[in-house]
Amino acid sequence: MAGAGAADQRSLGKIADLITELKKREIPVVFQGATVGDIVDAFVRSHHSRILYVVDEEKKLVGVISLGNLVRHVFFLYHGPQIDSRHIISMGVSETAEHFMQREPVFTSLSEDLEGVLQRMMKHNVKEIAVVDDQKRVVADLTMVDLLKHYKSVKGADL
Repeated sequence: MAGAGAADQRSLGKIADLITELKKREIPVVFQGATVGDIVDAFVRSHHSRILYVVDEEKKLVGVISLGNLVRHVFFLYHGPQIDSRHIISMGVSETAEHFMQREPVFTSLSEDLEGVLQRMMKHNVKEIAVVDDQKRVVADLTMVDLLKHYKSVKGADL
């Protein structure tokens, strides 16, 4: 059984190499001031992502909103007693993306090695990651499915 062991040391390449392989797709981005309705619309438009990247007025990455976080926000009245009441109150009064985004998102740059990105994604248990330029503007996004497809193309059919 072949695997990802030490026998096959071919590099997975750089983020930039993988991004050029991906078809052009809409990057799931909203501004900090986006309303809950805007956020719902952005998720509906995004066919590949369960994360929205929140950007400031200069289009720099400042946070992320997961689909799970949005669902908890929109349907907060339907949550059972296992949810902390303080969290429910804060979710109920949140009005913009800035209010309930996760700050300090995990991200990568075009020049980074895929191996390092994959390790960081595994460490932080994230399935999607923003790709940013030198000014921290989101230029692409990368999902674990993208990485699996690329890994198979580099390593061969027999994983």
